[in-house]
Amino acid sequence: MKMIVAIIRPEKLESVKKSLFNAEVHKMTVSRVHGCGQQAGYSEHYHGQVKQVNLLEKIRIKIAVNDDFVKPTVKAIIKAAKSDTIGDGKIFVWPLEECIRIRTGEEGNDAIG
Repeated sequence: MKMIVAIIRPEKLESVKKSLFNAEVHKMTVSRVHGCGQQAGYSEHYHGQVKQVNLLEKIRIKIAVNDDFVKPTVKAIIKAAKSDTIGDGKIFVWPLEECIRIRTGEEGNDAIG
């Protein structure tokens, strides 16, 4: 089992969801987040003053998958989120020690589905 976390541009969310559904990945958690990386932010004029904005709005997608779904999930995210410019995002994959479905008590691969 693995946990996949992708940080993407907000405008790419719908295309990433569609790409994931096409790859038969239907379960995910989506959050609005703020952060910075190589993009380093931008300057903005507000009431006559210049303000540095270095935390940009992004979308975080968290997906728990069984091992055989890791590559298809990552490929689907990259396919839909990539624009070849700085700020496209990152994907993190790490081992998932345990998963328990609250409703049924199922554990491990069966709980992920």
